[in-house]
This record gives sequence, C-alpha cells and structure tokens, in this order.
Amino acid sequence: MTALQIVDKKFSQLPIIDINALVSRTKNPDDKTLKYCASVAEQIRQACQDYGFFYIVGHGVDEQLQQQLEHLSQQFFQQDLDTKLKICMAHGGRAWRGYFPVGNELTSGKPDLKEGIYFGAELAEEHPLVKAGIPMHGRNLFPSNISQFRETVLAYIELMTQLGHTLMAGIALSLRLEESYFADRYTKDPLILFRIFNYPPNSSLSNAEWGVGEHTDYGVLTILKQDNIGGLQVKSKSGWIDAPPIPNSFVCNIGDMLDRMTQGLYRSTPHRVKNLSTSDRLSFPFFFDPNFHAEVKPIELTDVLVNDDKSDRWDKASVHQFQGTYGDYLLNKVSKVFPELRQTVF
Repeated sequence: MTALQIVDKKFSQLPIIDINALVSRTKNPDDKTLKYCASVAEQIRQACQDYGFFYIVGHGVDEQLQQQLEHLSQQFFQQDLDTKLKICMAHGGRAWRGYFPVGNELTSGKPDLKEGIYFGAELAEEHPLVKAGIPMHGRNLFPSNISQFRETVLAYIELMTQLGHTLMAGIALSLRLEESYFADRYTKDPLILFRIFNYPPNSSLSNAEWGVGEHTDYGVLTILKQDNIGGLQVKSKSGWIDAPPIPNSFVCNIGDMLDRMTQGLYRSTPHRVKNLSTSDRLSFPFFFDPNFHAEVKPIELTDVLVNDDKSDRWDKASVHQFQGTYGDYLLNKVSKVFPELRQTVF
C-alpha cells in the first residue's frame, strides 16, 4: 500500500464520538465523570485536527422532539410559495429571520439549490439589544397555520444551546484549557443561529447542481441534524468524502472563529451539499457562535504554528488577519449571502 493510499484510507470516514460523559458532567460534576471526559476530549482533539468534523452520539437530545421538528418542517415546505412567503425574510428586518425561496441564498456568488427558514434566539421588542437595533437579534417569524411549529422550534433551540455549551466545554478540555474557557470569554451569551433547509429533489441526477457549494462556517461550532437522505460532503486530507446520516446522531464541525482562536490547529473545514435523490432533503444546522460584540483573539497555545496559507482556503481569505468583533465578521459574510437584504441591516 502506498503512502497516498494509507492517507486516503485514514481520512475516508468521519469519527463517531460518544459524548455521554460530557453530558453527564454538566448534570453531576464529579471527579469520576471528569476522568471519562478526558477521554472524550482527546477524541475531540484528534477529530478536530484530522477532519474539523465529527459525529456525536450519546447527546441526550429527545428523539421525539427531533421527529416532531422534521415532521412540521416537511409540512411547511410542502406548501405553495405564496403561503411560505407570508414569513419571508423581508418581514424579519434587522433580526434577519424568516423564509427564503430556492435560489435566493448565495454561496461564493452562486445561487444555492435550497430554500429555508432562518431563526435565532427569541428576543422580545423590549430586550436591550433589540431596542438598540443590533443586527441579527429579535423575534422569530413562525407560520401561523401549522400547530406547534413555534413551540417545537423554540424547544429545539433551547436543547441545542445547552448541547452547544456542553460541547464547547469538551473542546476547551481538548485544548488543555479550563472547561469554562469559551464560556468565560465568548459564549456565556452566545449568538444563536438556527436554520431549517429544504433541498428540492433532483429531476436530472446526472446533472445535479450543488444544493450549497463549498464553504466554511463562520463561528465556533455547528451542530447539524440530517434527515435520512444524505448528500453532505466534507473536504478531508484525502479529498471529498461523504458524511452519511447516522440514526440519532449529529454532525459537528468547527468554524472560522475556532480556526482563528487555535491559530490553525483546528481548521474550519470546507463542506458542500448535493441532493442526489428524487426526494426533498431536510437539513437542520444549528450555529453556536461567539457573542456578537466579542473580539475573538488567539489562544496562547504552546508549540502551535499559525497556518495562514490562504491558497488552501476555499475563499482565499485569512481568518487570522481579520480585525474587529465577531459581529463585524458575521455581517460581512451574511451581506454577501443575501445581497438584496444588505440595506436592511447596514
């Protein structure tokens, strides 16, 4: 077997990590639990260095709630366009919430073959950030004709936010830091972004277009729920590999800000989606990001060389040379995703 074949085999399948010890520790922090957490943290470290992606199981997120979310999402997307547009993003204003039709979201300037709904933390009009007009903060838009849609989405966001805190504690341990490192500096009050995407079926499988093209995520952590269709691909050290659905698991990946914090030790990994089936494909990415006003700084890590080679990034940009807050970084990115909404926020 050649060296190239060995690399191809090693990086051909994303690791699966049971995080039950991390979940248990958040409920009952004791020394015995910490011992098992160290093992989980080491697996996270290896996965972040090798792939930037990994599956998690043992997460404790209610399966019935997940099924309910999927069922209600199917109901929403099966409606006619005019009905879905009743909660379009134009009504979301500076909160940047609501529905967008197929082709309205861009990746690298190209329309994605998907539709979706944007959500975030539910904030009332009297919330200080909303009153101050801070972009990407406010109320969500929900369909009024689908019972339990609002309640289900908000319950899911709450559980995933808890899971985000748990995973960031594990990532801190993986970097030989205090469990609370990220919470103390960036994610005590995280920016929460949740999306429900629907990728329409492909009528011509031989000429299938990308549902979303090659890209990296912006923040620190993405927790993805997939349906059973598949289509996610990850750019590993051996090339593009599939990340097929695994029952009751989530796919996690690190974003640009964790790449920046770790000085390239943990790289934000390019990924893409193509629906190769004749069925609709649902996807539920949950983004657990730094506080909007946080200035993201490098962590002082020993024996880490900054990898700032732009040539191997999909957008030829540097996450290490950026100056400003996470909000500055995020707004610069999303204004390119939805250029027609740019004036609403800026």
